[in-house]
Amino acid sequence: MTTRRHFLKAGTAAAATGIVFCGCGLLHGAHAQQPARQKLPVMVNGKRVKTIDVHAHCHFREAGALLGAEGEKIQITPINGAAETYIDITQRLAAMDAQAVDMEILSINPFWYGRDRDLAAQIVKIQNEKLAEFCASKPDRFAAFASLTLQAPALAVQELETAVKKQGLKGAAIGGSVSGVDFSDPKFHPVWAKAEELAVPLFIHPQGMPELNKRLSGNGWLGNTIGNPLDTTIALSHLIFEGTLDRFPGLKVIAAHGGGYLPSYAERSDHACMVGPKGCNPDVKLKKAPTEYLKQIYFDSLVFSPEAIRHLAAQVGAGQIVLGSDYPYPWQLNPVDHIFASTSLGDDQKADILGRTAAKLFNLGT
Repeated sequence: MTTRRHFLKAGTAAAATGIVFCGCGLLHGAHAQQPARQKLPVMVNGKRVKTIDVHAHCHFREAGALLGAEGEKIQITPINGAAETYIDITQRLAAMDAQAVDMEILSINPFWYGRDRDLAAQIVKIQNEKLAEFCASKPDRFAAFASLTLQAPALAVQELETAVKKQGLKGAAIGGSVSGVDFSDPKFHPVWAKAEELAVPLFIHPQGMPELNKRLSGNGWLGNTIGNPLDTTIALSHLIFEGTLDRFPGLKVIAAHGGGYLPSYAERSDHACMVGPKGCNPDVKLKKAPTEYLKQIYFDSLVFSPEAIRHLAAQVGAGQIVLGSDYPYPWQLNPVDHIFASTSLGDDQKADILGRTAAKLFNLGT
């Protein structure tokens, strides 16, 4: 396994946008171990399916440059897939082809929430402009979530409207909270109202649980292994229990990493207020059982195995699952294969997860 960095000359389209992709040296080796793999074009029951990966990352040099040397550390972290390279468009397309992925919905994990409002706004402006430019250069292979200065909700509303109406972006990628403030806080309501009005999805990608760093230290990279799914679990639970999803019933939320732990133990949520009523606010009267809200949330398929897909589909419905890989980080380099290996799914359900549901969500057509 190599961890050294390779700085490769950018291709024409990539150079024009200043995009940074992180390639993974594990790619070819992992593929070699799995010879019976799906390839493009992907076919389900003899019919072509456009595969759409809703969970794929990138960075931009120009945005990181606003933070100086710190920006370089943020963009090129010591993680397999991130530390290795800047790659050109040809390389990214080759990686997608190898994964049997027709299209990626690109996103940038928010590293600017704790920054000064004006600096964060500059970062977001650059990123959204560059994302729009890059996706326009290859619209058949790329779309993107906008970045938002979510610590300034009024500004985030403007950014989202501009991103969708003028830049052609397909929604927004957000963290699990903003500097410790959960998304159920009323100050974020204008952002969710705008997303609902625009009928675009919000992709919740966790940022970990820094307040638990001491307990998550030690072997196993627990800050990510456990912390990231926990962050998503808490974010979704607050949206449910605080009535946010009742207030914005048309809000489209996509949860990364299969929604964290919530779908695995959802029924506990239905019993909590019966067992411990003092821990629940009597003024918040939910319109349905907590588990029912999972059926209006979308979840990516990054849960690794056919059995995990079976359980997720049983809990939330196969129609609420969309393809996700976390590329270029090598969590699941063959994101299509475990969908095909899921004997619990019918052909239509597989086709929906692979791309048809995402095509509807992002108004991409098929």
